[in-house]
Amino acid sequence: MKNLIRRACLLATLFAASVWLVNAQRTPAPPDTQAPPWQAASEQDHQRTMDLLHIKSLRPGADNNHPEAPNAVNYDESKANPYAKLPDPLTLNDGKKVATSRMWWLERRPQIEEQFDREVYGRVPAHTPQVTWHVTSLRRWLNGDVPVITRGLTGQVDNASYPSITVNIDLTLTTPADARGPVPVIMQLGFDPAVIRFILQRMAAQGVKLPPPPPGPTWQQQILALGWGYAVLIPTSVQADNGAGLTQGIIGLCNKGQPRKLDDWGALRAWAWGASRALDYFQTDKSVDARRVGLEGHSRMGKAALLAMAYDPRFAIAYISSSGAGGAALYRRNLGERLENVAAPNEYHWMAGNFLKYAGPLTPGDLPVDSHELTAMCAPRPVFISGGATKGDGWADAQGMFLAAAGAGPVYRLLGKKDMGATEFPPLGTPLIDGDIAFCQHAGGHTDGPNWPVFLKFARRYLQDRP
Repeated sequence: MKNLIRRACLLATLFAASVWLVNAQRTPAPPDTQAPPWQAASEQDHQRTMDLLHIKSLRPGADNNHPEAPNAVNYDESKANPYAKLPDPLTLNDGKKVATSRMWWLERRPQIEEQFDREVYGRVPAHTPQVTWHVTSLRRWLNGDVPVITRGLTGQVDNASYPSITVNIDLTLTTPADARGPVPVIMQLGFDPAVIRFILQRMAAQGVKLPPPPPGPTWQQQILALGWGYAVLIPTSVQADNGAGLTQGIIGLCNKGQPRKLDDWGALRAWAWGASRALDYFQTDKSVDARRVGLEGHSRMGKAALLAMAYDPRFAIAYISSSGAGGAALYRRNLGERLENVAAPNEYHWMAGNFLKYAGPLTPGDLPVDSHELTAMCAPRPVFISGGATKGDGWADAQGMFLAAAGAGPVYRLLGKKDMGATEFPPLGTPLIDGDIAFCQHAGGHTDGPNWPVFLKFARRYLQDRP
Protein backbone atom coordinates (compact mmCIF):
# COMPACT_ATOMS: atom_id res chain seq x y z
CA MET A 1 0.00 0.00 0.00
CA LYS A 2 2.80 2.43 0.88
CA ASN A 3 4.49 1.70 -2.45
CA LEU A 4 1.26 2.45 -4.30
CA ILE A 5 0.79 5.73 -2.48
CA ARG A 6 4.42 6.66 -3.09
CA ARG A 7 4.06 5.88 -6.78
CA ALA A 8 0.84 7.88 -7.03
CA CYS A 9 2.54 10.85 -5.40
CA LEU A 10 5.41 10.65 -7.86
CA LEU A 11 3.03 10.57 -10.79
CA ALA A 12 1.05 13.47 -9.35
CA THR A 13 4.17 15.63 -9.48
CA LEU A 14 4.82 14.83 -13.12
CA PHE A 15 2.74 17.76 -14.37
CA ALA A 16 5.34 20.15 -12.94
CA ALA A 17 8.41 17.99 -13.44
CA SER A 18 7.63 17.52 -17.13
CA VAL A 19 7.70 21.30 -17.65
CA TRP A 20 11.20 21.36 -16.20
CA LEU A 21 12.21 18.35 -18.31
CA VAL A 22 11.11 19.96 -21.58
CA ASN A 23 13.03 23.13 -20.74
CA ALA A 24 16.05 21.09 -19.64
CA GLN A 25 16.13 19.27 -22.98
CA ARG A 26 16.62 22.51 -24.88
CA THR A 27 18.78 24.27 -22.29
CA PRO A 28 22.53 23.54 -22.04
CA ALA A 29 23.57 21.98 -18.74
CA PRO A 30 25.44 24.23 -16.31
CA PRO A 31 29.24 23.91 -16.63
CA ASP A 32 29.51 22.22 -13.24
CA THR A 33 26.84 19.62 -14.08
CA GLN A 34 28.16 16.19 -14.99
CA ALA A 35 26.83 14.83 -18.28
CA PRO A 36 24.70 11.68 -17.97
CA PRO A 37 26.68 8.48 -18.59
CA TRP A 38 24.81 7.64 -21.79
CA GLN A 39 25.39 11.00 -23.50
CA ALA A 40 28.78 10.25 -25.07
CA ALA A 41 27.58 6.91 -26.48
CA SER A 42 24.45 8.61 -27.88
CA GLU A 43 26.56 11.22 -29.63
CA GLN A 44 28.82 8.52 -31.08
CA ASP A 45 25.85 6.58 -32.48
CA HIS A 46 24.33 9.79 -33.83
CA GLN A 47 27.59 10.46 -35.69
CA ARG A 48 27.66 6.86 -36.93
CA THR A 49 24.18 7.39 -38.38
CA MET A 50 25.25 10.60 -40.10
CA ASP A 51 28.25 8.79 -41.58
CA LEU A 52 25.99 6.08 -42.98
CA LEU A 53 23.91 8.81 -44.62
CA HIS A 54 27.06 10.64 -45.86
CA ILE A 55 25.95 13.78 -44.03
CA LYS A 56 28.60 16.19 -42.77
CA SER A 57 26.35 18.41 -40.65
CA LEU A 58 22.74 19.03 -39.65
CA ARG A 59 20.87 22.31 -39.36
CA PRO A 60 20.55 23.35 -35.71
CA GLY A 61 17.20 23.05 -33.99
CA ALA A 62 15.29 25.91 -32.42
CA ASP A 63 17.26 27.75 -29.73
CA ASN A 64 15.14 28.81 -26.77
CA ASN A 65 17.96 30.58 -24.94
CA HIS A 66 19.30 33.17 -27.36
CA PRO A 67 16.62 35.42 -28.94
CA GLU A 68 19.16 37.01 -31.29
CA ALA A 69 20.47 33.70 -32.65
CA PRO A 70 19.74 32.91 -36.32
CA ASN A 71 17.94 29.77 -35.16
CA ALA A 72 16.10 31.39 -32.24
CA VAL A 73 12.84 29.64 -31.40
CA ASN A 74 9.84 31.14 -33.17
CA TYR A 75 6.46 31.71 -31.53
CA ASP A 76 5.14 34.10 -34.20
CA GLU A 77 2.35 32.41 -36.14
CA SER A 78 2.93 34.65 -39.18
CA LYS A 79 6.36 33.00 -39.60
CA ALA A 80 5.31 29.48 -38.73
CA ASN A 81 4.56 27.95 -42.14
CA PRO A 82 7.59 27.99 -44.44
CA TYR A 83 6.29 24.88 -46.25
CA ALA A 84 2.66 25.59 -46.94
CA LYS A 85 1.83 22.57 -49.12
CA LEU A 86 1.06 19.34 -47.26
CA PRO A 87 1.03 15.86 -48.83
CA ASP A 88 -2.51 14.88 -49.77
CA PRO A 89 -3.58 11.84 -47.73
CA LEU A 90 -6.08 10.93 -50.45
CA THR A 91 -3.76 11.02 -53.46
CA LEU A 92 -1.89 7.88 -54.45
CA ASN A 93 1.81 8.00 -55.27
CA ASP A 94 0.94 7.90 -58.99
CA GLY A 95 -1.34 10.95 -58.63
CA LYS A 96 -4.62 9.06 -58.73
CA LYS A 97 -7.28 10.25 -56.28
CA VAL A 98 -8.63 7.94 -53.58
CA ALA A 99 -12.38 7.78 -54.12
CA THR A 100 -13.52 4.83 -51.99
CA SER A 101 -12.79 3.33 -48.59
CA ARG A 102 -11.52 0.21 -50.36
CA MET A 103 -8.87 2.28 -52.15
CA TRP A 104 -7.86 3.79 -48.80
CA TRP A 105 -7.41 0.45 -47.05
CA LEU A 106 -5.85 -1.50 -49.93
CA GLU A 107 -3.78 1.16 -51.70
CA ARG A 108 -3.26 4.53 -50.03
CA ARG A 109 -2.92 3.60 -46.36
CA PRO A 110 -0.21 0.98 -47.10
CA GLN A 111 1.70 3.65 -49.06
CA ILE A 112 1.58 6.09 -46.15
CA GLU A 113 2.59 3.40 -43.68
CA GLU A 114 5.57 2.40 -45.82
CA GLN A 115 6.76 6.02 -46.00
CA PHE A 116 6.52 6.44 -42.23
CA ASP A 117 8.33 3.13 -41.74
CA ARG A 118 11.17 3.92 -44.11
CA GLU A 119 11.72 7.63 -43.53
CA VAL A 120 10.35 8.61 -40.11
CA TYR A 121 9.76 6.04 -37.36
CA GLY A 122 11.47 2.93 -38.67
CA ARG A 123 10.36 -0.63 -39.32
CA VAL A 124 9.34 -3.11 -36.65
CA PRO A 125 10.96 -6.48 -37.45
CA ALA A 126 8.70 -8.97 -39.17
CA HIS A 127 9.18 -11.34 -36.24
CA THR A 128 9.51 -10.05 -32.69
CA PRO A 129 9.92 -12.15 -29.53
CA GLN A 130 6.96 -13.46 -27.58
CA VAL A 131 6.04 -11.78 -24.30
CA THR A 132 4.89 -13.84 -21.32
CA TRP A 133 3.00 -11.90 -18.67
CA HIS A 134 3.29 -12.61 -14.95
CA VAL A 135 1.22 -11.11 -12.13
CA THR A 136 3.85 -10.04 -9.60
CA SER A 137 1.60 -8.35 -7.04
CA LEU A 138 -2.09 -8.07 -6.20
CA ARG A 139 -3.49 -5.45 -3.81
CA ARG A 140 -6.92 -4.29 -2.74
CA TRP A 141 -7.08 -0.67 -1.60
CA LEU A 142 -9.07 2.56 -1.80
CA ASN A 143 -8.32 5.13 -4.49
CA GLY A 144 -10.29 8.07 -3.17
CA ASP A 145 -13.49 6.38 -2.03
CA VAL A 146 -13.48 3.64 -4.68
CA PRO A 147 -12.38 0.10 -3.73
CA VAL A 148 -9.96 -1.12 -6.38
CA ILE A 149 -7.75 -4.07 -7.24
CA THR A 150 -4.29 -3.31 -8.60
CA ARG A 151 -2.25 -5.94 -10.38
CA GLY A 152 1.47 -5.43 -10.80
CA LEU A 153 2.57 -7.15 -14.01
CA THR A 154 5.85 -8.00 -15.68
CA GLY A 155 6.02 -8.86 -19.36
CA GLN A 156 8.98 -11.17 -19.81
CA VAL A 157 10.30 -10.95 -23.37
CA ASP A 158 11.68 -14.19 -24.78
CA ASN A 159 15.43 -13.64 -25.20
CA ALA A 160 16.41 -17.16 -26.24
CA SER A 161 17.78 -15.77 -29.52
CA TYR A 162 20.21 -13.48 -27.64
CA PRO A 163 20.41 -14.19 -23.90
CA SER A 164 22.81 -11.28 -23.27
CA ILE A 165 19.86 -8.84 -23.37
CA THR A 166 16.93 -9.07 -20.96
CA VAL A 167 13.71 -7.07 -21.38
CA ASN A 168 10.97 -7.03 -18.74
CA ILE A 169 7.98 -4.76 -19.39
CA ASP A 170 6.55 -2.88 -16.40
CA LEU A 171 2.74 -2.60 -16.29
CA THR A 172 0.13 -1.98 -13.59
CA LEU A 173 -3.61 -2.49 -14.01
CA THR A 174 -6.25 -1.11 -11.65
CA THR A 175 -9.95 -1.99 -11.88
CA PRO A 176 -12.95 -1.34 -9.61
CA ALA A 177 -13.19 -4.10 -7.02
CA ASP A 178 -16.98 -4.23 -7.27
CA ALA A 179 -17.20 -4.37 -11.09
CA ARG A 180 -19.81 -6.87 -12.28
CA GLY A 181 -17.97 -7.67 -15.46
CA PRO A 182 -15.21 -6.55 -17.82
CA VAL A 183 -14.69 -2.78 -17.84
CA PRO A 184 -13.17 -0.27 -20.26
CA VAL A 185 -9.57 0.64 -19.44
CA ILE A 186 -7.54 3.74 -20.24
CA MET A 187 -3.83 2.92 -20.38
CA GLN A 188 -1.35 5.73 -19.81
CA LEU A 189 2.13 5.51 -21.26
CA GLY A 190 3.86 6.79 -18.15
CA PHE A 191 7.27 8.04 -17.14
CA ASP A 192 9.53 5.77 -15.11
CA PRO A 193 9.24 6.72 -11.42
CA ALA A 194 13.04 6.44 -11.14
CA VAL A 195 13.39 9.06 -13.88
CA ILE A 196 10.88 11.29 -12.12
CA ARG A 197 12.92 11.02 -8.93
CA PHE A 198 16.04 11.99 -10.89
CA ILE A 199 14.23 15.00 -12.36
CA LEU A 200 13.04 16.08 -8.94
CA GLN A 201 16.57 15.78 -7.59
CA ARG A 202 17.89 17.92 -10.45
CA MET A 203 15.14 20.47 -9.83
CA ALA A 204 16.02 20.61 -6.13
CA ALA A 205 19.73 20.98 -6.92
CA GLN A 206 18.94 23.98 -9.13
CA GLY A 207 16.67 25.54 -6.53
CA VAL A 208 13.43 24.89 -8.43
CA LYS A 209 10.49 24.58 -6.06
CA LEU A 210 7.80 22.07 -6.90
CA PRO A 211 4.28 23.54 -6.86
CA PRO A 212 1.51 21.67 -5.03
CA PRO A 213 -0.52 19.09 -6.96
CA PRO A 214 -3.59 20.51 -8.72
CA PRO A 215 -6.84 20.43 -6.74
CA GLY A 216 -9.63 17.96 -7.39
CA PRO A 217 -9.63 14.27 -8.27
CA THR A 218 -6.65 12.76 -10.03
CA TRP A 219 -6.98 11.47 -13.58
CA GLN A 220 -7.18 7.96 -12.15
CA GLN A 221 -10.05 8.93 -9.84
CA GLN A 222 -11.89 10.61 -12.74
CA ILE A 223 -11.69 7.34 -14.67
CA LEU A 224 -12.82 5.24 -11.70
CA ALA A 225 -15.84 7.55 -11.25
CA LEU A 226 -17.07 6.29 -14.63
CA GLY A 227 -16.77 2.68 -13.51
CA TRP A 228 -13.75 2.12 -15.74
CA GLY A 229 -10.23 0.93 -14.97
CA TYR A 230 -6.84 2.40 -15.70
CA ALA A 231 -3.37 1.05 -16.41
CA VAL A 232 0.13 2.51 -16.50
CA LEU A 233 2.77 1.13 -18.84
CA ILE A 234 6.40 2.25 -18.41
CA PRO A 235 7.67 2.39 -22.03
CA THR A 236 11.30 2.84 -20.99
CA SER A 237 11.17 -0.70 -19.56
CA VAL A 238 10.80 -1.74 -23.21
CA GLN A 239 13.45 0.57 -24.67
CA ALA A 240 15.73 3.16 -23.07
CA ASP A 241 15.13 6.83 -23.86
CA ASN A 242 18.59 7.53 -25.28
CA GLY A 243 20.78 6.60 -28.22
CA ALA A 244 23.18 4.59 -26.09
CA GLY A 245 20.36 2.13 -25.42
CA LEU A 246 19.72 1.29 -29.07
CA THR A 247 21.89 -1.82 -28.79
CA GLN A 248 19.91 -2.84 -25.70
CA GLY A 249 16.18 -3.14 -25.00
CA ILE A 250 13.81 -4.66 -27.52
CA ILE A 251 15.61 -3.00 -30.44
CA GLY A 252 18.97 -4.40 -29.33
CA LEU A 253 17.45 -7.80 -28.62
CA CYS A 254 16.00 -8.06 -32.13
CA ASN A 255 19.33 -6.88 -33.59
CA LYS A 256 21.36 -9.24 -31.35
CA GLY A 257 23.23 -6.31 -29.85
CA GLN A 258 24.27 -4.79 -33.18
CA PRO A 259 23.74 -1.12 -34.20
CA ARG A 260 20.65 -0.15 -36.15
CA LYS A 261 20.26 -0.05 -39.91
CA LEU A 262 18.97 3.24 -41.31
CA ASP A 263 15.35 2.08 -41.52
CA ASP A 264 15.29 0.13 -38.24
CA TRP A 265 12.73 1.17 -35.65
CA GLY A 266 13.40 3.89 -33.11
CA ALA A 267 12.34 4.19 -29.50
CA LEU A 268 8.88 5.59 -30.32
CA ARG A 269 7.96 2.52 -32.37
CA ALA A 270 9.43 0.31 -29.66
CA TRP A 271 7.31 2.02 -27.00
CA ALA A 272 4.23 1.62 -29.20
CA TRP A 273 5.11 -2.07 -29.66
CA GLY A 274 5.17 -2.38 -25.86
CA ALA A 275 1.70 -0.84 -25.66
CA SER A 276 0.43 -3.48 -28.08
CA ARG A 277 1.93 -6.23 -25.97
CA ALA A 278 0.08 -4.83 -22.94
CA LEU A 279 -3.11 -5.02 -24.99
CA ASP A 280 -2.29 -8.67 -25.70
CA TYR A 281 -2.40 -9.21 -21.95
CA PHE A 282 -5.67 -7.31 -21.53
CA GLN A 283 -7.26 -9.70 -24.03
CA THR A 284 -6.59 -12.51 -21.54
CA ASP A 285 -7.73 -10.68 -18.38
CA LYS A 286 -11.41 -11.20 -17.59
CA SER A 287 -11.61 -7.90 -15.69
CA VAL A 288 -10.88 -5.91 -18.87
CA ASP A 289 -13.11 -5.35 -21.90
CA ALA A 290 -10.30 -5.49 -24.43
CA ARG A 291 -12.54 -4.02 -27.15
CA ARG A 292 -12.72 -0.81 -25.12
CA VAL A 293 -9.10 -0.06 -24.25
CA GLY A 294 -7.95 3.51 -24.76
CA LEU A 295 -4.49 5.08 -24.76
CA GLU A 296 -3.14 8.25 -23.16
CA GLY A 297 0.30 9.77 -23.41
CA HIS A 298 1.81 13.17 -22.66
CA SER A 299 4.79 14.86 -24.32
CA ARG A 300 7.16 12.20 -25.73
CA MET A 301 4.79 9.52 -24.46
CA GLY A 302 2.05 11.27 -26.44
CA LYS A 303 4.15 10.71 -29.55
CA ALA A 304 4.34 6.99 -28.76
CA ALA A 305 0.62 6.80 -27.92
CA LEU A 306 -0.27 8.28 -31.32
CA LEU A 307 1.98 5.74 -33.03
CA ALA A 308 0.41 2.86 -31.11
CA MET A 309 -3.07 4.10 -32.05
CA ALA A 310 -2.09 4.48 -35.71
CA TYR A 311 -0.45 1.08 -36.08
CA ASP A 312 -2.62 -1.14 -33.86
CA PRO A 313 -6.32 -1.10 -34.84
CA ARG A 314 -7.31 -2.86 -31.62
CA PHE A 315 -7.03 0.34 -29.55
CA ALA A 316 -10.43 1.98 -29.29
CA ILE A 317 -9.58 5.62 -28.58
CA ALA A 318 -6.60 7.84 -27.74
CA TYR A 319 -5.82 11.01 -25.78
CA ILE A 320 -2.68 12.58 -27.28
CA SER A 321 -1.35 15.36 -25.05
CA SER A 322 1.28 17.96 -26.03
CA SER A 323 3.02 15.51 -28.35
CA GLY A 324 4.51 18.22 -30.59
CA ALA A 325 7.18 17.48 -33.21
CA GLY A 326 7.51 13.76 -33.80
CA GLY A 327 3.91 13.38 -32.65
CA ALA A 328 0.72 15.17 -33.71
CA ALA A 329 2.30 18.49 -34.80
CA LEU A 330 3.18 19.12 -38.43
CA TYR A 331 6.87 18.74 -39.33
CA ARG A 332 6.51 21.46 -41.95
CA ARG A 333 6.04 24.07 -39.22
CA ASN A 334 8.50 26.46 -37.63
CA LEU A 335 6.99 27.15 -34.22
CA GLY A 336 8.46 25.83 -31.00
CA GLU A 337 10.29 22.55 -31.44
CA ARG A 338 11.33 21.85 -35.01
CA LEU A 339 12.20 18.74 -36.98
CA GLU A 340 15.87 19.66 -36.52
CA ASN A 341 15.50 19.38 -32.74
CA VAL A 342 14.12 15.86 -33.08
CA ALA A 343 17.06 14.91 -35.33
CA ALA A 344 19.63 16.12 -32.76
CA PRO A 345 21.67 13.74 -30.56
CA ASN A 346 19.31 13.93 -27.57
CA GLU A 347 16.18 12.92 -29.52
CA TYR A 348 17.24 11.17 -32.77
CA HIS A 349 16.88 7.75 -31.13
CA TRP A 350 13.10 8.20 -31.20
CA MET A 351 13.18 7.98 -35.00
CA ALA A 352 14.60 5.93 -37.84
CA GLY A 353 18.14 6.81 -38.92
CA ASN A 354 16.80 7.97 -42.30
CA PHE A 355 14.95 10.77 -40.53
CA LEU A 356 18.20 12.69 -40.08
CA LYS A 357 18.30 13.40 -43.84
CA TYR A 358 15.50 15.93 -43.46
CA ALA A 359 17.58 18.06 -41.09
CA GLY A 360 20.32 18.28 -43.75
CA PRO A 361 20.68 18.20 -46.71
CA LEU A 362 16.91 17.75 -47.25
CA THR A 363 14.24 19.87 -45.55
CA PRO A 364 10.90 19.15 -43.83
CA GLY A 365 9.27 20.10 -47.14
CA ASP A 366 10.94 17.06 -48.72
CA LEU A 367 9.29 14.58 -46.33
CA PRO A 368 6.95 12.30 -48.30
CA VAL A 369 4.48 12.34 -45.37
CA ASP A 370 3.50 14.59 -42.49
CA SER A 371 1.74 14.18 -39.16
CA HIS A 372 -1.79 14.76 -40.46
CA GLU A 373 -1.37 11.43 -42.22
CA LEU A 374 -0.31 9.72 -38.98
CA THR A 375 -3.56 10.92 -37.39
CA ALA A 376 -5.39 9.77 -40.52
CA MET A 377 -3.96 6.28 -39.97
CA CYS A 378 -6.03 6.15 -36.76
CA ALA A 379 -9.27 6.49 -38.74
CA PRO A 380 -12.05 5.64 -38.27
CA ARG A 381 -11.37 5.41 -34.52
CA PRO A 382 -11.71 8.51 -32.31
CA VAL A 383 -8.66 10.61 -31.38
CA PHE A 384 -8.45 13.56 -28.97
CA ILE A 385 -5.55 15.99 -29.58
CA SER A 386 -4.58 18.29 -26.70
CA GLY A 387 -2.10 21.04 -25.98
CA GLY A 388 -1.50 23.88 -23.56
CA ALA A 389 -1.29 27.65 -24.00
CA THR A 390 1.62 29.04 -25.99
CA LYS A 391 3.03 30.60 -22.83
CA GLY A 392 4.06 27.41 -21.09
CA ASP A 393 3.52 24.87 -23.87
CA GLY A 394 4.54 26.71 -27.03
CA TRP A 395 7.33 24.18 -27.63
CA ALA A 396 4.65 21.57 -28.45
CA ASP A 397 2.92 23.87 -31.01
CA ALA A 398 -0.80 23.48 -30.29
CA GLN A 399 -1.75 25.13 -33.58
CA GLY A 400 0.48 22.76 -35.52
CA MET A 401 -1.32 19.84 -33.87
CA PHE A 402 -4.70 21.42 -34.66
CA LEU A 403 -3.75 21.84 -38.33
CA ALA A 404 -2.66 18.21 -38.52
CA ALA A 405 -5.96 17.10 -36.98
CA ALA A 406 -7.81 19.19 -39.56
CA GLY A 407 -5.67 17.68 -42.32
CA ALA A 408 -6.77 14.17 -41.29
CA GLY A 409 -10.42 15.14 -41.70
CA PRO A 410 -10.85 14.07 -45.35
CA VAL A 411 -9.89 10.49 -44.47
CA TYR A 412 -12.36 10.36 -41.58
CA ARG A 413 -15.11 11.68 -43.86
CA LEU A 414 -14.22 9.13 -46.56
CA LEU A 415 -14.66 6.37 -43.97
CA GLY A 416 -18.07 7.67 -42.90
CA LYS A 417 -16.96 9.51 -39.75
CA LYS A 418 -17.08 13.15 -38.67
CA ASP A 419 -14.08 15.41 -38.91
CA MET A 420 -13.19 18.05 -36.33
CA GLY A 421 -15.76 20.47 -37.72
CA ALA A 422 -13.33 23.41 -37.89
CA THR A 423 -10.39 24.61 -39.95
CA GLU A 424 -9.79 27.87 -38.06
CA PHE A 425 -7.82 27.63 -34.82
CA PRO A 426 -10.36 27.93 -31.97
CA PRO A 427 -10.14 30.29 -28.97
CA LEU A 428 -8.25 29.03 -25.94
CA GLY A 429 -10.30 26.56 -23.90
CA THR A 430 -12.81 25.80 -26.68
CA PRO A 431 -13.47 22.03 -26.88
CA LEU A 432 -14.08 20.65 -30.37
CA ILE A 433 -15.47 17.24 -29.42
CA ASP A 434 -18.53 16.74 -31.63
CA GLY A 435 -16.63 14.83 -34.31
CA ASP A 436 -14.50 11.70 -34.27
CA ILE A 437 -11.36 13.84 -34.29
CA ALA A 438 -11.38 16.13 -31.25
CA PHE A 439 -9.19 19.02 -30.11
CA CYS A 440 -8.85 21.36 -27.15
CA GLN A 441 -6.12 23.80 -26.15
CA HIS A 442 -6.21 24.36 -22.40
CA ALA A 443 -4.90 27.40 -20.55
CA GLY A 444 -2.24 25.50 -18.60
CA GLY A 445 1.35 24.77 -19.48
CA HIS A 446 3.04 21.52 -20.47
CA THR A 447 0.63 19.17 -18.69
CA ASP A 448 -2.20 16.81 -19.56
CA GLY A 449 -4.14 17.55 -16.35
CA PRO A 450 -6.60 20.27 -17.45
CA ASN A 451 -7.93 18.33 -20.44
CA TRP A 452 -8.66 15.02 -18.71
CA PRO A 453 -12.31 16.01 -18.04
CA VAL A 454 -12.70 17.10 -21.69
CA PHE A 455 -11.25 13.85 -22.98
CA LEU A 456 -13.41 11.70 -20.70
CA LYS A 457 -16.53 13.54 -21.82
CA PHE A 458 -15.49 12.77 -25.40
CA ALA A 459 -14.60 9.16 -24.57
CA ARG A 460 -17.91 8.40 -22.87
CA ARG A 461 -19.58 8.60 -26.28
CA TYR A 462 -17.56 5.58 -27.37
CA LEU A 463 -16.76 3.58 -24.24
CA GLN A 464 -19.68 4.03 -21.86
CA ASP A 465 -22.05 1.14 -21.36
CA ARG A 466 -25.27 1.40 -23.32
CA PRO A 467 -28.61 -0.33 -22.59
